[in-house]
Amino acid sequence: MKSAILKDNKISIIDVEKPPLTAPGAIIRVIACGLCGSDIVKIRHSIENPDKQVILGHEAVGEIVEINTEIIGNSYYNDVKEPFKVGDIVTLGHHYPCMKCDFCKNGHHSMCKAFKATNISPAGFSEYIYVTEGHLRNTVFKLKNGASIENATFMEPLSCCIRAIRRSGYNYKGENPPHNCLTIGLGSIGLLMSLGLKAFNINAFGLDINPERQVFANKFGIKFDENLRYDTIFMTSGSYKAIDTALKYIKDGGKIVVFSSVEGDFGYKNNEIYYRELTVMGSYSPAPIDLALSYELISQGIIDLEGISTFYTLDNLADAVNDTMLNRVFKACIKL
Repeated sequence: MKSAILKDNKISIIDVEKPPLTAPGAIIRVIACGLCGSDIVKIRHSIENPDKQVILGHEAVGEIVEINTEIIGNSYYNDVKEPFKVGDIVTLGHHYPCMKCDFCKNGHHSMCKAFKATNISPAGFSEYIYVTEGHLRNTVFKLKNGASIENATFMEPLSCCIRAIRRSGYNYKGENPPHNCLTIGLGSIGLLMSLGLKAFNINAFGLDINPERQVFANKFGIKFDENLRYDTIFMTSGSYKAIDTALKYIKDGGKIVVFSSVEGDFGYKNNEIYYRELTVMGSYSPAPIDLALSYELISQGIIDLEGISTFYTLDNLADAVNDTMLNRVFKACIKL
């Protein structure tokens, strides 16, 4: 089967053995896989380690073609009654925590050693992948009949945003303070963050230095108010220059949620944090509950991103990466 790898600073599509179903789990034929910003970061950092082979892709949707275990999957409302079976079209996340360690017990699931050790095999940009029983139990969700494949590719990245929103103190369908929240950086993940905030009934605003992205976000009801100072700011920009922008627009006593890496060793000014009583916190990857809620928001049509992706074949993955790096496309997705 075909699978993408990154080696010697070059993306290659190679022939590898289809993963065997020897351990409990399932084989999934990949239908589509979104190109994540973290894939771009890996590609850029590969220059530092050119001999290291990097495997790419995790925002996958596919069809179960083999399964050797009876597992009833995760669900936000505990309403899934039937186990997975051959023929199910599913969307999935690639890591899952042990739910037993101190990290998990204290809400830091993405710091769990099991979380970091688990992954799909060999990678989302492959014709077939193997998922374990743990994936089936925690991170795999059956699509409803007629569900949009494109929307389903956003389940995992949206769950990361939901994680950040929940970590910052907001509740889905719960009482939230009348806060104004700003997302800085309106690429696909920034748009997802903004729409996630709206789904939580939070006043959501967005800012991007690219006027085309600002106009595009306006179509989803995401605008920017220069005159406001914001209760919470979500940093989805990969530029260190956004740090000063956040400090400009955050309220005294406000919260800045760091949701992206930046190039270089840049950070927030100690005295600004101290004298203004700011909270600066990080949010990385989702817990199973975040994946489950993301699935519900997408499957119920509360968040609908149909039509924002540009599709490429697996053989043209390098073009998708290049176009993304040059901001020629808003979101690239590989269709197999």
